[in-house]
Amino acid sequence: MDSITQIVLGAACGEIALGKKIGNKALLFGAIGGTIPDMDVFLAKLFYINEIDRMAFHRGIMHSIFFAIIAALILGALVYWLYNRGKRIETTTRKDWIWLFFLSIFTHPILDSFTPYGTQLFLPFSDYRVAFNNISVVDPFYTFTFLICIIIVMFYKRNTNKRLFFTRLGLSVSSLYMLFTIANKRYVNTVFKKSLVENGITYNRFQTQPTFFNNVLWYGVVETDTHYYAGYYSILDRVSKVENWQKLPKNHEFVSIESPDIKTLAWFSNGYYNLIPQKEVGTYRYNDLRYPYLNLEDPNSSIFSFTIKKKGERWNALPFYGRPPSSEDLNVFWKRLKGND
Repeated sequence: MDSITQIVLGAACGEIALGKKIGNKALLFGAIGGTIPDMDVFLAKLFYINEIDRMAFHRGIMHSIFFAIIAALILGALVYWLYNRGKRIETTTRKDWIWLFFLSIFTHPILDSFTPYGTQLFLPFSDYRVAFNNISVVDPFYTFTFLICIIIVMFYKRNTNKRLFFTRLGLSVSSLYMLFTIANKRYVNTVFKKSLVENGITYNRFQTQPTFFNNVLWYGVVETDTHYYAGYYSILDRVSKVENWQKLPKNHEFVSIESPDIKTLAWFSNGYYNLIPQKEVGTYRYNDLRYPYLNLEDPNSSIFSFTIKKKGERWNALPFYGRPPSSEDLNVFWKRLKGND
Protein backbone atom coordinates (compact mmCIF):
# COMPACT_ATOMS: atom_id res chain seq x y z
CA MET A 1 0.00 0.00 0.00
CA ASP A 2 1.00 3.66 0.04
CA SER A 3 4.01 4.84 2.05
CA ILE A 4 1.98 6.65 4.72
CA THR A 5 0.01 3.51 5.53
CA GLN A 6 3.17 1.42 5.74
CA ILE A 7 4.79 3.98 8.04
CA VAL A 8 1.74 3.98 10.32
CA LEU A 9 1.62 0.17 10.46
CA GLY A 10 5.36 -0.01 11.07
CA ALA A 11 5.09 2.54 13.88
CA ALA A 12 2.32 0.49 15.50
CA CYS A 13 4.54 -2.60 15.32
CA GLY A 14 7.38 -0.65 16.95
CA GLU A 15 5.08 0.43 19.76
CA ILE A 16 3.94 -3.14 20.40
CA ALA A 17 7.52 -4.41 20.48
CA LEU A 18 9.31 -1.70 22.47
CA GLY A 19 6.92 1.12 23.34
CA LYS A 20 6.96 0.49 27.08
CA LYS A 21 10.76 0.57 27.15
CA ILE A 22 11.73 3.42 24.82
CA GLY A 23 8.48 5.33 24.18
CA ASN A 24 8.19 7.33 20.95
CA LYS A 25 11.56 6.07 19.71
CA ALA A 26 9.80 2.73 19.18
CA LEU A 27 7.34 4.46 16.84
CA LEU A 28 10.25 5.98 14.92
CA PHE A 29 12.22 2.76 14.52
CA GLY A 30 9.05 0.86 13.64
CA ALA A 31 8.24 3.44 10.96
CA ILE A 32 11.74 3.03 9.54
CA GLY A 33 11.34 -0.73 9.48
CA GLY A 34 7.98 -0.36 7.76
CA THR A 35 9.54 1.58 4.87
CA ILE A 36 12.56 -0.67 4.27
CA PRO A 37 10.93 -3.13 1.79
CA ASP A 38 10.01 -0.26 -0.54
CA MET A 39 13.65 0.71 -0.82
CA ASP A 40 13.73 -1.88 -3.61
CA VAL A 41 12.38 0.85 -5.93
CA PHE A 42 15.64 2.78 -5.52
CA LEU A 43 17.86 -0.29 -5.53
CA ALA A 44 16.28 -1.46 -8.80
CA LYS A 45 17.54 1.73 -10.46
CA LEU A 46 21.04 0.92 -9.26
CA PHE A 47 21.00 -2.74 -10.21
CA TYR A 48 19.16 -2.67 -13.55
CA ILE A 49 19.10 -0.59 -16.73
CA ASN A 50 16.13 -2.33 -18.32
CA GLU A 51 12.77 -0.99 -17.09
CA ILE A 52 11.13 -4.42 -17.30
CA ASP A 53 13.75 -5.81 -14.93
CA ARG A 54 13.12 -2.89 -12.59
CA MET A 55 9.37 -3.55 -12.51
CA ALA A 56 9.94 -7.23 -11.79
CA PHE A 57 12.33 -6.43 -8.94
CA HIS A 58 9.83 -4.27 -7.04
CA ARG A 59 7.87 -6.28 -4.48
CA GLY A 60 10.38 -9.04 -5.02
CA ILE A 61 13.00 -10.38 -2.62
CA MET A 62 12.76 -7.36 -0.29
CA HIS A 63 9.04 -8.08 0.11
CA SER A 64 9.56 -11.72 1.01
CA ILE A 65 9.22 -13.56 4.31
CA PHE A 66 12.82 -14.69 3.87
CA PHE A 67 14.04 -11.07 3.71
CA ALA A 68 11.97 -10.09 6.77
CA ILE A 69 13.71 -12.77 8.83
CA ILE A 70 17.26 -12.03 7.63
CA ALA A 71 16.87 -8.24 7.78
CA ALA A 72 15.36 -8.40 11.27
CA LEU A 73 18.28 -10.47 12.57
CA ILE A 74 20.87 -8.12 11.07
CA LEU A 75 19.18 -4.79 11.83
CA GLY A 76 18.07 -5.93 15.28
CA ALA A 77 21.62 -6.87 16.26
CA LEU A 78 23.08 -3.69 14.74
CA VAL A 79 20.63 -1.25 16.33
CA TYR A 80 20.91 -3.06 19.69
CA TRP A 81 24.68 -2.58 19.56
CA LEU A 82 24.33 1.11 18.63
CA TYR A 83 21.48 1.95 21.01
CA ASN A 84 22.55 0.27 24.23
CA ARG A 85 25.32 2.64 25.23
CA GLY A 86 25.86 5.09 28.07
CA LYS A 87 22.69 5.74 30.06
CA ARG A 88 20.69 3.41 27.83
CA ILE A 89 22.80 0.33 28.49
CA GLU A 90 20.71 -2.75 29.32
CA THR A 91 17.42 -0.86 28.81
CA THR A 92 16.60 -3.11 25.87
CA THR A 93 17.65 -6.54 24.64
CA ARG A 94 18.80 -7.82 21.26
CA LYS A 95 15.63 -9.91 21.13
CA ASP A 96 13.52 -6.74 21.57
CA TRP A 97 15.10 -5.11 18.51
CA ILE A 98 14.93 -8.21 16.36
CA TRP A 99 11.24 -8.52 17.22
CA LEU A 100 10.61 -4.84 16.41
CA PHE A 101 12.24 -5.06 12.98
CA PHE A 102 10.66 -8.40 12.15
CA LEU A 103 7.16 -7.14 12.94
CA SER A 104 7.58 -3.86 11.06
CA ILE A 105 9.24 -5.40 7.99
CA PHE A 106 7.13 -8.56 7.82
CA THR A 107 3.78 -6.76 8.05
CA HIS A 108 4.72 -4.54 5.09
CA PRO A 109 4.56 -7.26 2.38
CA ILE A 110 1.64 -8.96 4.13
CA LEU A 111 -0.36 -5.73 3.83
CA ASP A 112 0.79 -5.27 0.21
CA SER A 113 -0.53 -8.73 -0.61
CA PHE A 114 -4.09 -7.51 -0.22
CA THR A 115 -3.62 -5.06 -3.12
CA PRO A 116 -3.71 -5.90 -6.87
CA TYR A 117 -0.02 -5.34 -7.63
CA GLY A 118 1.13 -8.68 -6.30
CA THR A 119 3.84 -9.49 -3.75
CA GLN A 120 6.45 -12.24 -4.05
CA LEU A 121 6.21 -13.41 -0.47
CA PHE A 122 7.92 -16.75 -1.05
CA LEU A 123 11.11 -15.70 -2.81
CA PRO A 124 13.72 -17.10 -3.25
CA PHE A 125 11.80 -20.37 -3.30
CA SER A 126 8.89 -19.27 -5.52
CA ASP A 127 8.14 -16.21 -7.65
CA TYR A 128 4.37 -16.60 -7.17
CA ARG A 129 2.79 -13.17 -6.77
CA VAL A 130 0.30 -13.08 -3.90
CA ALA A 131 -2.50 -10.61 -4.68
CA PHE A 132 -5.89 -10.82 -2.98
CA ASN A 133 -7.20 -7.68 -4.76
CA ASN A 134 -9.54 -6.63 -1.98
CA ILE A 135 -8.26 -3.15 -1.13
CA SER A 136 -6.98 -0.18 -3.10
CA VAL A 137 -3.30 0.76 -2.90
CA VAL A 138 -4.53 3.99 -1.29
CA ASP A 139 -7.59 3.65 0.93
CA PRO A 140 -8.12 6.62 3.29
CA PHE A 141 -10.67 4.75 5.38
CA TYR A 142 -8.07 2.11 6.27
CA THR A 143 -5.33 4.62 6.97
CA PHE A 144 -7.03 7.64 8.57
CA THR A 145 -8.34 6.11 11.82
CA PHE A 146 -5.12 4.15 12.24
CA LEU A 147 -3.07 7.34 11.77
CA ILE A 148 -5.15 9.29 14.32
CA CYS A 149 -4.65 6.55 16.91
CA ILE A 150 -0.87 6.52 16.41
CA ILE A 151 -0.69 10.31 16.66
CA ILE A 152 -2.62 10.12 19.97
CA VAL A 153 -0.15 7.48 21.23
CA MET A 154 2.71 9.97 20.82
CA PHE A 155 1.26 12.29 23.48
CA TYR A 156 1.25 9.71 26.28
CA LYS A 157 4.18 8.68 28.44
CA ARG A 158 5.67 5.31 27.62
CA ASN A 159 4.57 3.65 30.86
CA THR A 160 0.86 4.43 30.53
CA ASN A 161 -1.59 1.76 29.40
CA LYS A 162 -3.33 4.28 27.15
CA ARG A 163 -0.51 3.97 24.61
CA LEU A 164 -1.21 0.29 24.20
CA PHE A 165 -4.96 0.91 24.17
CA PHE A 166 -4.83 3.35 21.25
CA THR A 167 -2.30 1.20 19.38
CA ARG A 168 -4.61 -1.78 19.67
CA LEU A 169 -7.58 0.39 18.74
CA GLY A 170 -5.87 1.49 15.53
CA LEU A 171 -4.88 -2.07 14.68
CA SER A 172 -8.36 -3.40 15.48
CA VAL A 173 -10.28 -0.84 13.43
CA SER A 174 -7.99 -1.21 10.42
CA SER A 175 -8.12 -5.01 10.66
CA LEU A 176 -11.91 -5.02 10.90
CA TYR A 177 -12.06 -2.80 7.82
CA MET A 178 -9.73 -5.20 6.01
CA LEU A 179 -12.09 -8.06 6.86
CA PHE A 180 -14.96 -5.96 5.48
CA THR A 181 -13.11 -5.47 2.18
CA ILE A 182 -12.57 -9.23 1.90
CA ALA A 183 -16.28 -9.90 2.47
CA ASN A 184 -17.14 -7.09 0.05
CA LYS A 185 -14.95 -8.65 -2.63
CA ARG A 186 -16.69 -12.01 -2.24
CA TYR A 187 -20.03 -10.27 -2.80
CA VAL A 188 -18.73 -8.31 -5.80
CA ASN A 189 -17.37 -11.51 -7.36
CA THR A 190 -20.85 -13.05 -7.22
CA VAL A 191 -22.25 -9.97 -8.98
CA PHE A 192 -19.66 -10.24 -11.76
CA LYS A 193 -20.27 -13.98 -12.19
CA LYS A 194 -24.02 -13.45 -12.39
CA SER A 195 -23.59 -10.60 -14.90
CA LEU A 196 -21.34 -12.70 -17.13
CA VAL A 197 -23.90 -15.49 -17.22
CA GLU A 198 -26.77 -13.08 -17.95
CA ASN A 199 -24.82 -11.53 -20.82
CA GLY A 200 -23.91 -14.92 -22.29
CA ILE A 201 -20.17 -14.32 -21.96
CA THR A 202 -18.21 -17.56 -21.83
CA TYR A 203 -15.07 -16.78 -19.89
CA ASN A 204 -11.92 -18.51 -18.75
CA ARG A 205 -11.30 -16.40 -15.65
CA PHE A 206 -11.78 -12.95 -14.20
CA GLN A 207 -10.56 -10.76 -11.38
CA THR A 208 -12.03 -7.80 -9.54
CA GLN A 209 -10.52 -4.99 -7.51
CA PRO A 210 -11.68 -1.73 -5.91
CA THR A 211 -10.96 1.52 -7.71
CA PHE A 212 -9.06 4.52 -6.33
CA PHE A 213 -9.41 5.54 -2.66
CA ASN A 214 -12.53 3.47 -1.90
CA ASN A 215 -14.08 0.03 -1.55
CA VAL A 216 -17.44 0.88 -3.11
CA LEU A 217 -16.75 1.16 -6.85
CA TRP A 218 -15.20 -2.01 -8.26
CA TYR A 219 -13.49 -2.77 -11.55
CA GLY A 220 -13.33 -6.19 -13.15
CA VAL A 221 -11.47 -7.67 -16.12
CA VAL A 222 -12.59 -10.90 -17.79
CA GLU A 223 -10.56 -13.15 -20.08
CA THR A 224 -12.07 -15.24 -22.88
CA ASP A 225 -10.24 -17.24 -25.56
CA THR A 226 -10.00 -14.25 -27.91
CA HIS A 227 -10.87 -11.08 -25.99
CA TYR A 228 -11.08 -9.33 -22.66
CA TYR A 229 -14.14 -7.67 -21.19
CA ALA A 230 -13.94 -4.94 -18.59
CA GLY A 231 -16.63 -3.29 -16.51
CA TYR A 232 -17.54 -1.44 -13.33
CA TYR A 233 -19.94 -2.13 -10.52
CA SER A 234 -20.75 0.03 -7.50
CA ILE A 235 -22.33 -1.52 -4.44
CA LEU A 236 -24.63 1.52 -4.55
CA ASP A 237 -25.96 0.61 -8.01
CA ARG A 238 -29.74 0.24 -8.15
CA VAL A 239 -29.36 -3.28 -9.61
CA SER A 240 -26.76 -5.87 -8.67
CA LYS A 241 -25.20 -6.35 -12.08
CA VAL A 242 -22.52 -5.03 -14.42
CA GLU A 243 -24.57 -3.14 -16.98
CA ASN A 244 -21.87 -1.95 -19.36
CA TRP A 245 -19.15 -4.30 -20.61
CA GLN A 246 -16.25 -2.97 -22.67
CA LYS A 247 -14.69 -5.43 -25.12
CA LEU A 248 -10.94 -5.35 -25.79
CA PRO A 249 -8.82 -7.37 -28.24
CA LYS A 250 -5.89 -9.29 -26.80
CA ASN A 251 -3.46 -8.72 -29.67
CA HIS A 252 -0.96 -11.04 -27.99
CA GLU A 253 0.12 -12.35 -31.40
CA PHE A 254 1.95 -9.11 -32.17
CA VAL A 255 4.97 -10.19 -30.10
CA SER A 256 6.44 -13.58 -29.32
CA ILE A 257 5.53 -14.89 -25.90
CA GLU A 258 8.72 -16.95 -26.05
CA SER A 259 10.74 -13.79 -25.45
CA PRO A 260 11.94 -13.77 -21.81
CA ASP A 261 10.99 -10.08 -21.45
CA ILE A 262 7.47 -10.63 -22.76
CA LYS A 263 7.14 -13.63 -20.45
CA THR A 264 8.17 -11.38 -17.56
CA LEU A 265 5.56 -8.77 -18.50
CA ALA A 266 2.85 -11.43 -18.87
CA TRP A 267 3.79 -12.85 -15.47
CA PHE A 268 3.85 -9.36 -13.99
CA SER A 269 0.30 -8.66 -15.25
CA ASN A 270 -0.97 -12.13 -14.37
CA GLY A 271 -1.78 -12.55 -18.07
CA TYR A 272 -4.20 -9.60 -18.12
CA TYR A 273 -2.70 -7.36 -20.80
CA ASN A 274 -3.21 -6.26 -24.37
CA LEU A 275 -1.05 -4.63 -27.02
CA ILE A 276 -1.82 -1.64 -29.24
CA PRO A 277 0.47 -1.05 -32.28
CA GLN A 278 2.05 2.40 -32.40
CA LYS A 279 3.08 4.57 -35.35
CA GLU A 280 6.72 3.57 -35.06
CA VAL A 281 7.17 0.06 -36.44
CA GLY A 282 8.00 -2.49 -33.77
CA THR A 283 6.65 -0.47 -30.86
CA TYR A 284 3.49 -1.30 -28.91
CA ARG A 285 1.47 0.22 -26.16
CA TYR A 286 1.25 -2.26 -23.30
CA ASN A 287 -1.88 -1.98 -21.18
CA ASP A 288 -1.88 -3.76 -17.83
CA LEU A 289 -5.59 -4.56 -17.63
CA ARG A 290 -5.55 -5.45 -13.94
CA TYR A 291 -5.96 -1.74 -13.29
CA PRO A 292 -8.97 0.51 -14.00
CA TYR A 293 -9.19 2.62 -17.13
CA LEU A 294 -9.55 6.35 -16.53
CA ASN A 295 -12.02 7.09 -19.33
CA LEU A 296 -15.10 5.00 -18.59
CA GLU A 297 -15.91 4.96 -22.33
CA ASP A 298 -12.39 3.96 -23.44
CA PRO A 299 -11.11 0.66 -22.01
CA ASN A 300 -7.68 1.33 -23.55
CA SER A 301 -7.12 4.29 -21.20
CA SER A 302 -5.54 2.06 -18.56
CA ILE A 303 -3.90 3.86 -15.67
CA PHE A 304 -0.98 1.41 -15.96
CA SER A 305 0.17 1.74 -19.54
CA PHE A 306 3.53 2.13 -21.28
CA THR A 307 5.34 1.59 -24.59
CA ILE A 308 7.51 -1.45 -25.22
CA LYS A 309 10.18 -1.49 -27.89
CA LYS A 310 12.77 -4.06 -28.86
CA LYS A 311 16.37 -2.91 -28.60
CA GLY A 312 18.81 -5.51 -29.85
CA GLU A 313 17.89 -8.83 -28.31
CA ARG A 314 15.76 -7.36 -25.54
CA TRP A 315 12.46 -5.57 -25.09
CA ASN A 316 12.43 -2.48 -22.93
CA ALA A 317 9.69 -0.31 -21.49
CA LEU A 318 9.68 3.35 -22.48
CA PRO A 319 8.06 6.20 -20.50
CA PHE A 320 4.62 5.45 -19.11
CA TYR A 321 1.44 6.51 -20.84
CA GLY A 322 -0.37 6.00 -17.59
CA ARG A 323 -0.83 8.94 -15.27
CA PRO A 324 -2.20 9.53 -11.80
CA PRO A 325 -5.95 10.23 -11.87
CA SER A 326 -6.72 13.94 -12.22
CA SER A 327 -9.42 15.79 -10.28
CA GLU A 328 -11.62 15.49 -13.38
CA ASP A 329 -11.08 11.73 -13.48
CA LEU A 330 -11.89 11.44 -9.79
CA ASN A 331 -15.10 13.45 -10.29
CA VAL A 332 -16.17 10.97 -12.98
CA PHE A 333 -15.40 8.05 -10.69
CA TRP A 334 -17.18 9.76 -7.79
CA LYS A 335 -20.34 10.11 -9.89
CA ARG A 336 -20.07 6.46 -10.95
CA LEU A 337 -19.38 5.37 -7.37
CA LYS A 338 -22.70 6.84 -6.23
CA GLY A 339 -24.47 4.31 -8.43
CA ASN A 340 -26.34 4.17 -11.71
CA ASP A 341 -29.63 6.09 -11.87
